[in-house]
Amino acid sequence: MNPIEATHGAAAQWSHGRYRPARWVASPNCNARPAGAVVDLIVVHSISLPPGVFEGDAIEQLFTNHLDWDAHPYFQSIRGLEVSAHFLIRRAGEVVQFVNAHERAWHAGVSSYGGRTARNDDSIGIELEGLEGGLFTRAQYAALAALCQTLRQHFPIADIAGHEDIAPGRKHDPGTGFDWQQLQRMLQWPETMFPARVRSN
Repeated sequence: MNPIEATHGAAAQWSHGRYRPARWVASPNCNARPAGAVVDLIVVHSISLPPGVFEGDAIEQLFTNHLDWDAHPYFQSIRGLEVSAHFLIRRAGEVVQFVNAHERAWHAGVSSYGGRTARNDDSIGIELEGLEGGLFTRAQYAALAALCQTLRQHFPIADIAGHEDIAPGRKHDPGTGFDWQQLQRMLQWPETMFPARVRSN
C-alpha cells in the first residue's frame, strides 16, 4: 500500500472523533478537554467485571451508569463509581467506543506521565477486556494495533503507556501479562514512545 492509499484508509476509519469500526455506546461520564489540550498519549488499561469474567454487558453498564450494584458481591466495592474510557476491546477483538476522542473520558484518575499531571486531559483511554496481570488474545492485539495506528493519524501521539505507568503504586493494569514488545513490533513505532521499563535492551 502506498502512502496515499494508507492515508485514505486511515481517514476512512475515522469521522469527527469516532472510530468507524467501533460499536458506539455513549457514556455520560465525560466532559470537555481543557482549552489548548494536545492529545498525545494513549493509555492502555485492563478491565473485567466481575474480575475474571469475560462475558456479559457489565463493563458497558458500568461505563453508562446502568450497572446493577446488587447483581454481584464484587460490584459493592465499586458502587457509585462514575468512570469511562474512550474505547473497550473485547476478547474476540470487538471495539466499543464510549466517548468521542475529542472529549475527556474519565479513565486515568490521579495521574502523571512525561512530566505532566492530570493525564485525562490529554490522553486516549483504551480498555482491554482482561484480568489484571493476565494474558490477552491475538484478536485484541490486532484490534489495539489497528486502533492505535488510526489514532496516530489524527492526533500527535508521542507516547503510549499502561495505567500502571501513569498511576504507579495506585494502579497495576494492564499488568505483567500484557506484551508491550509484541505491540511495538506490530505498530513499528519507535521504542522511545513506550514506557522505559518495557523497552528492549
